[in-house]
Amino acid sequence: MLIEHLPQGRIAAIARDYRDGDHVAPHLHREAQFLYAAEGLMRLVTAAGAWVIPPTRAVWIPPGIEHQIFMSGQVQMRTLYIAADAAPPALDACCVLAVPPLLRELILRLVELDAKGSEDERRSLVQRLILHEIAALERMPLHLPMPRDRRLQAICLALLEAPDSTRTLEEWGLDVGASTRTLARLFAQELGMSFNEWRQHLRLTEALPRLLAGQDVQSVARDLGYGSGRAFSAMFRRLLGENPRDYVASLGLLATLERD
Repeated sequence: MLIEHLPQGRIAAIARDYRDGDHVAPHLHREAQFLYAAEGLMRLVTAAGAWVIPPTRAVWIPPGIEHQIFMSGQVQMRTLYIAADAAPPALDACCVLAVPPLLRELILRLVELDAKGSEDERRSLVQRLILHEIAALERMPLHLPMPRDRRLQAICLALLEAPDSTRTLEEWGLDVGASTRTLARLFAQELGMSFNEWRQHLRLTEALPRLLAGQDVQSVARDLGYGSGRAFSAMFRRLLGENPRDYVASLGLLATLERD
């Protein structure tokens, strides 16, 4: 749905539902976007990388960033379009954000008010409170950056095809014609993380849709190259603060509460 030019300081809220496998083709907006997954999982892809958005989480997209979106499962997307002048200054890049209960309710209320065409003081108050809440949100490590260097690109693209690969950086170096030291330096310079950290983030983004689809932790761990479910759970807990079962259970509970 196209959004007309928003007046200064304004927010528009839209509800859209998608089927499993749906794809929103590359596009951009003059406004900032706050994409919230009330249900289902979305993948946002830009030239800078990919972000995975589980249920009850959101992704921030600054104005003018070309992006495309891939749907996994039945997705209930709730989108806020925010006039560029009202966007929180600290949110100057795409990121996944944890959405607390108060903000979820505010988003749903604004969707309802916009659907009715309301233009009263209550709508203005809801908008202002939404902006305050968004500015204070916690960022989540669900970003998979992509490199510019052709050698790193070759490695990262190969791992995207085979996230279970256990090859070392030295072994990859033999394929792409670079030393381990050079590749390690490039990972730090271009991606802001080590090779192992990038691979862990990749496996996390691959694990979430599988776990949400009902696969058990042991089979997901095995499919992604972990020797045990315990090692996979340790990685998951380190990045997201909870073990896989508790995290998926909490997402399912929150999504259920929102439907009721």
